[in-house]
Amino acid sequence: MDRQEQMEILLDHFKNPRHRYAIAGADVMMPGGNPGCGDIVTIYLKVDDEGRVVAEASFEGEGCTISQAAADILLELVNEERWTLDDALETDYHTMEELIGEEAVRLRPRCATLALGTLKAAVTKYKRDRLREEAGLDRVTSENERFGIVTGEAARDPSPGTGSDASRREASG
Repeated sequence: MDRQEQMEILLDHFKNPRHRYAIAGADVMMPGGNPGCGDIVTIYLKVDDEGRVVAEASFEGEGCTISQAAADILLELVNEERWTLDDALETDYHTMEELIGEEAVRLRPRCATLALGTLKAAVTKYKRDRLREEAGLDRVTSENERFGIVTGEAARDPSPGTGSDASRREASG
């Protein structure tokens, strides 16, 4: 594909995005952005019942043609090829070079790879949340809150009402 064809594809996906919408009831909503240039992409993922395959992926965002078109093109591939979560984690910037062109990735790497980085973060969050759920950590957290138990970094926080000092004061008081 020559440079002109790549530009036309990018412009088409920027002007006529196929996957630019929020997914109601998404399993994950992950924002990502480039503070330096103002590009923003929020990835929405719905995962299959087995927790292995991306059932649906979409995005919302604002920014330059490359960041927004790259997001749409990437999610088109994810949806059409029914990527697994592991596929998303194993994909690197070379895939973006294939999808939108080596020149676009080389000239604007942060814009060209924003959606991929955000997709990886969304998958990581999904997997982490499932592990927490399977381990019962969410239940532990809610019980800690219910009984006023403070753990982790909060236990080291000396501010009033939190942390180990406050717990000791309450216990002794």
